[in-house]
Amino acid sequence: MSNIQLYYAKASTFAQRTRVVLLEKGIDFTPIEIDLQNKPDGYTQISRYGKVPAIKHGDVIIYESAIINEYLDEVFPEPPLLPQDPAEKAIARIWIDYANTRFVPAFNKFLRGKDSQEQEQGRTEFTEALLYIEQEAFGKGDYLLGNQFSLVDISFYPWFERLPLLEHFRKFTLPAQTPRLQTWWKLVSDRSSIQTVANPVDFYLQRFAKVLGETIPVGVGQK
Repeated sequence: MSNIQLYYAKASTFAQRTRVVLLEKGIDFTPIEIDLQNKPDGYTQISRYGKVPAIKHGDVIIYESAIINEYLDEVFPEPPLLPQDPAEKAIARIWIDYANTRFVPAFNKFLRGKDSQEQEQGRTEFTEALLYIEQEAFGKGDYLLGNQFSLVDISFYPWFERLPLLEHFRKFTLPAQTPRLQTWWKLVSDRSSIQTVANPVDFYLQRFAKVLGETIPVGVGQK
């Protein structure tokens, strides 16, 4: 039994990452949902940035998903979600950084761009990122680091769950030149940990219709 408390929000991409790690490792934890629009008093003593996820493990408090996830992988080593070899681990960290600094910003620019010019720039950057992953990430195996599901896969996963947003609001689908990426996404989305934390398409469409100031016809996204 562990004494981990997980602070999360249902819609948070970054919290989904950590929830998947906990589930993949079979770690017992107490989930504490945070309303980011109405944070409880004292929450910034847990997460200094006021964001989710954050964990409290005994006297240890950690925030930022990439840091939390590496901590969990070290403290609860089975099953491993990063390679043991230092060089291979460094490559994994490069891909996690790519997700955080290139892939995610391109997705957000594409979806949330303030005007059509910024959105089109986002479309270009996001498409280039997808093609780069297709060409460079896959080696031996169907996962991004080979045959084993890893923190790299987990780092990219939440934005693929949100692809219906781009399809609906930006008329975008995965390029035909990404067959391995599409096979990867099918493999990842079938994992029980992913299905446990997944939100339905309608959840995202209704949420972002408000953010983007658009309307959703009744029944769209309900499958």
